[in-house]
Amino acid sequence: MKMSEKNITIIGGGLAGCEAAWQAAQRGVSVVLHEMKPQRFSPAHELPGLAELVCSNSLRGISLDNAVGLLKEELRRCGSLTMEAAEATSVPAGGALAVDRQLFSAYVTEKIESHPLVRIERGECTEIPADGVVVIASGPLTSDALAASLSQLTGDRLYFYDAIAPIVAADSLDMTKVFAASRYGKGDGDDYLNCPLNEEEYLAFIDELNRGEKVPARDFEKVVHFEGCMPVEELASRGVETLRFGPMKPVGLLNPHTGHEAHAVIQLRAENREKTMYNLVGFQTKLTWPEQRRVFRMIPGLEGAEFVRLGSMHRNTFINSPDLLDATQQLKSDGRIFFAGQITGVEGYVESAASGFLAGIAATHLVTGRPIPVPSPETALGALMHHITNADVKHFQPMNVNYGLFPELPGRIKKKERRQKLAERALVALEEWWQHLKIHHRVTESAE
Repeated sequence: MKMSEKNITIIGGGLAGCEAAWQAAQRGVSVVLHEMKPQRFSPAHELPGLAELVCSNSLRGISLDNAVGLLKEELRRCGSLTMEAAEATSVPAGGALAVDRQLFSAYVTEKIESHPLVRIERGECTEIPADGVVVIASGPLTSDALAASLSQLTGDRLYFYDAIAPIVAADSLDMTKVFAASRYGKGDGDDYLNCPLNEEEYLAFIDELNRGEKVPARDFEKVVHFEGCMPVEELASRGVETLRFGPMKPVGLLNPHTGHEAHAVIQLRAENREKTMYNLVGFQTKLTWPEQRRVFRMIPGLEGAEFVRLGSMHRNTFINSPDLLDATQQLKSDGRIFFAGQITGVEGYVESAASGFLAGIAATHLVTGRPIPVPSPETALGALMHHITNADVKHFQPMNVNYGLFPELPGRIKKKERRQKLAERALVALEEWWQHLKIHHRVTESAE
């Protein structure tokens, strides 16, 4: 296929693939959407329709105090099919947006199937098309055959299991207990923050790690852990001193408050250049989310920690996006190929839809010969994509949208007021981007 032909191939009928297909088709571009269901199901899927929600029926908070609430509002304003379907199939959920899973899938399926510019091809796609514009949105449970093709395409920069440590907001740390230092004084002095524990605190922490409730692995997720990404509670179970000689070793870290090494230390590594978020180094975990909040807040300095991402270890196929993709989610080595959804390293249903939304627009601009628009990082859409394509290549892990990804506001502002101002700034920037695209006269009336 020549680039002048208005045709896009999309692999995967989840939220990202459907959103990408909808955005392209609404702009007059023909789409071939590959979906392997119902001929073949992944171990986690059971509905025959498109856009199946697997782990939860919640699309999380609706308030602009939460970055995912802002992301939903941005998508709603821009004609997202996901948001249209969610609002049409919502169920009561307090301050969250939750949906009826079957009705949601049926709504999206009907919309995609009935669109005159979308053709759905049912059956497993085992390799990447050799030509034409392609959006790969095959999801976290990409089939083995397609994963093998992707591994060749990405030079083996494809991961099959998440080993994720929690991330905390910098402004929620108690800096009277935490100190900045790198081991043996190497690197910049504030590369790491350190939470020192005395012997009593350490023993109590180990005890709760061992007692804490764990998430059981599903059958298809059973995996032998590599020593380099062992769950922290697994290490703790091997002996009371194991963590002190592993990720909690205090050697080379003098506490400036005491002038001595602590009994044990938990290091926090900056997650972004702005140092608004910190990763608990070596603390990948299978503790349940409530238990993570309870146990990790026993750590000195983290008593009031706000977790912008909680840890997990589960099957999740994703690529090293900062190394492989540019700002438009195009493959750097082959610009006709886009990636979208959880395979890029975004976490969550709304984030997957957002990734697909942007990929669909970008692919459309490519085949129609127009410059590809990138939203400002001041928007939730742009902040999420900026993180995915600019994060630390060596430590890249999947991420939900959160306000720690946004450019800082000038001056000192209280947290609640700061989030309100970030949201206000984001919606102004979104409107400017949206008007710049002149989408309002390029999209069919049904998307208005």
